[in-house]
Amino acid sequence: MSITPFKEKVSRFIKSKDPFVFIVDFGMQNPLAYALEELEEHGFLFDIKGKTNSPKKAKLPAGIHLKIKPVAKETYFGAFKEAQANINLGNSFLLNLTFPSEVETDASLEEIFYSSRAPYKLFRKNKFVVYSPECFVKIKDGFIYSYPMKGTIDANVPNAKEELLNSEKETREHNTIVDLIRNDLSMVASEVTVTKFRYVEKIKSHQNEILQTSSEIRGKLPVGWEKNFCDILLKLLPAGSISGAPKQKTLEIIKSVEIKNRGYYTGVFGIYDGKNIDSGVSIRFIEKENEKLWYRSGGGITALSTPEEEYQELINKIHVPTI
Repeated sequence: MSITPFKEKVSRFIKSKDPFVFIVDFGMQNPLAYALEELEEHGFLFDIKGKTNSPKKAKLPAGIHLKIKPVAKETYFGAFKEAQANINLGNSFLLNLTFPSEVETDASLEEIFYSSRAPYKLFRKNKFVVYSPECFVKIKDGFIYSYPMKGTIDANVPNAKEELLNSEKETREHNTIVDLIRNDLSMVASEVTVTKFRYVEKIKSHQNEILQTSSEIRGKLPVGWEKNFCDILLKLLPAGSISGAPKQKTLEIIKSVEIKNRGYYTGVFGIYDGKNIDSGVSIRFIEKENEKLWYRSGGGITALSTPEEEYQELINKIHVPTI
């Protein structure tokens, strides 16, 4: 579905106040919108904070174990070097660099969907599964909220929380993304404010725990925002936390250094319930291609980043937090 029919379909749903789910790819080339009753026939299951079209499954794997074959270090280091060279030239201040790593598991994509623990989950039959901890935007009572997630550390590191909060590199990275999201929201809303800054959350899986920092940013939408929802959405895409700043130039660099088109990875998906919007960023993403499974992961690169640490962060994010 191209942008024009996507916008027309979304406008019809909102005008009639019919609940629907929207799914937008990173490049905004193939956005999708479906009424809730249409989703399963198109191969989609979703669960957004308990709002779901998926039946309960009685028998689930006790844990999801992934055998990881990371992207080659030489491949990552080459792209990192080029990305950081652009940063040092002033072409970008923060660049989210991502790569696919091959994974093997006894679980199916559908079993991963049901077994994973995350507020934003999406499954497309024989294609991909997403179990994302990151909100893109929420719209409630005329206000728009965003929760950029940037800054990660292994929770088992001694004094991990303090190390994360006191890291100059992680602090700069988070400040940059908060500033970017604040500017993004200012394009569509007034009274934009950082209402909660750099709080820490723990994310668990069967194999590790990581700490991540997030912030809450809020803006006031104009009366009648519903009529212009598509324009609001598309102005904010792609999400700043998985692209970088300044956004347009950084996107050009990402396209030149990453080895694969992102597709629906790092896009967004969400639900309109007839009144409000909630949506997530499509990270923690496993896709199936040529009978192989690929886990897409990465992290933010700054002038202070080192390739060794960023490569390890890419690997650390390859996990399934289970119920």
